[in-house]
Amino acid sequence: MSTTSPGAYIEVAPGVELYYEEHGAGSPLVFVPGWTFTTEVFQHQVAHFARSHRVIVVDPRSQGRSSKTLHGNDFSTRGADLAKLFADLELRDAVLVGWSTGTLDVLGYVQHAGTAALKGYVGIDMSPKPISVSDEDWVEGPLDELAGAWRSFLRSPQGQREFIIYYATQVMVQRELSPAELDWIVRQSLTTPHYLASAIFADALFCDFTAELKALSEAVPTTYVIAEHWAETAVAYLGRNFPQVRTEVFGGHMMFWEHAERFNAALDAFIERL
Repeated sequence: MSTTSPGAYIEVAPGVELYYEEHGAGSPLVFVPGWTFTTEVFQHQVAHFARSHRVIVVDPRSQGRSSKTLHGNDFSTRGADLAKLFADLELRDAVLVGWSTGTLDVLGYVQHAGTAALKGYVGIDMSPKPISVSDEDWVEGPLDELAGAWRSFLRSPQGQREFIIYYATQVMVQRELSPAELDWIVRQSLTTPHYLASAIFADALFCDFTAELKALSEAVPTTYVIAEHWAETAVAYLGRNFPQVRTEVFGGHMMFWEHAERFNAALDAFIERL
């Protein structure tokens, strides 16, 4: 199947639609963005990979142009949404790429649909268990800091803007952003209202998809691309718990955007190994 771009919608629950786009033709390559972000964040990957693949980018529930709903803003439900997209588009031998909380969407998909439709998986920079009592585990941060961020920022549109500005400039991108780039990143996030962003953020922290990542990494080739700022902990954690997972380290949390050529080359190499 081939399309030239146009977005389309699939109903995943009564009154709830997911927006997705298809570009190019060939073996399927599916990209899932992170918390509050949209299909647009993968612009450099779409431009590169649509020359050789059927590239599908999706806005998860309550993000981007997908329906905003008070229900189902958890990663098990969002995984079921992704499974419905796979079924509707009849995807087989797909390579799935999830960024940040998009990795949790992918692991939620595995929870519901298993690995039969997958050929490979690339996870970008998020632990399958974002909080833990073990100091050796790869986590999003100390629990008191995460709770403080939730209380202080994700209670109002202004707080959400302040949070994403901080995260973009301090964690996501390593170079100085232009005003236009920062505005684009903030507008990406604000497609999700703060009260839904808050719910998605909270559910992400309390996920535990270690069993799903273990099953996935044992079934299909799996690589995690890790940001430099926590690479030592993340790589060691993955090595101890998921020995089949390969790792690559460079850039910040949004390295696939900031260092698009390097990321695309790494993904090309991963697909070639398949």
